[in-house]
Amino acid sequence: MATSSLVLHDGSALSRLDRKLLTLERFFALLSGLAVFSLMVLAVISVSGRNVLNAPLPGYVDWIEQAMPLIAFMGISFVMREGGHIRMDILVGQLRGRTLYLAELVTTLLILLLMVLLVWGSWAHFARSFDFAAPLWSRDSSMDISLPIWPAKLLAPVAFGLLCLRLCLQVWAYGRGVLTGDTVAVPIIADAAKQAQMEADQLEGQS
Repeated sequence: MATSSLVLHDGSALSRLDRKLLTLERFFALLSGLAVFSLMVLAVISVSGRNVLNAPLPGYVDWIEQAMPLIAFMGISFVMREGGHIRMDILVGQLRGRTLYLAELVTTLLILLLMVLLVWGSWAHFARSFDFAAPLWSRDSSMDISLPIWPAKLLAPVAFGLLCLRLCLQVWAYGRGVLTGDTVAVPIIADAAKQAQMEADQLEGQS
């Protein structure tokens, strides 16, 4: 997929909210990227310690477990905004205008319902782990070096909550599209020729 954005802008309140939310989404995506980089550094330290000093990094698996929610969840709202998630465009890609916006509105509402349920479930999962009265505020911990697990469990409802905000904006945008026939702040479906042109434009900009 082309890395250039297919999201249109204008001066409307919807577009302004989209750009403000995008700032937060980019920050979350940056945290996810830093987590990947940190795991790479930890792997180098652990392997080097094992080979050179015969002493691998203590709790290496525990740190991986702590970082996995950062890697798995923190960038999903940004990718949703850019239209980067895997989707089936065989049918939807043939639609145009208000019919397309109506189909997108229905599917986005279904996704929003699912994500609200996931926020509720993941928050309950976090609440079972967090306890102000317990050491390190945690009722459970990792097996090797006893890291509290609640920070990792908290990341899921936070990331899913941000995605819910993005989906609410997209519901607004697609609803506007159904009413007016035009919309902003949502990714536009691009065919292979459009994506190739965007990639060519991006390469020209880098040269």
